[in-house]
Amino acid sequence: MDTIGPHVLIVDDTFVDRLVASRVLKTCNIQVTMVEGPKQALDFLDVENDVNLILTDYCMPGMTGYDLLMEVKESPKLKHIPVVVMSSDHIPQRMQKCMDAGAKEYIIKPIKAIDVPRILSYI
Repeated sequence: MDTIGPHVLIVDDTFVDRLVASRVLKTCNIQVTMVEGPKQALDFLDVENDVNLILTDYCMPGMTGYDLLMEVKESPKLKHIPVVVMSSDHIPQRMQKCMDAGAKEYIIKPIKAIDVPRILSYI
């Protein structure tokens, strides 16, 4: 029997932020896949169907976490996957925009162990 926990896709253009989020999630027995940006995330999701949650940075070059959120929510194949947006910026309008578009939550980076149970509750 497979004992691995849920599968979370981390999307962040900053290596350190990907690593921090990955380490925090892995301590909670969560399978993690890391990609550098929304385009890579969409390519990965196109072939991988076992992702239970997307944890995405907001500010990334080329395509934001909001753009990724919109792509996911508009895709019949992906719209069931909960999306949590992360950012180091506390901008209420941006937070509201993401929530209105279907994000489950908008958290301030870095992600902490205390955030994990709440994030997992969306799966």
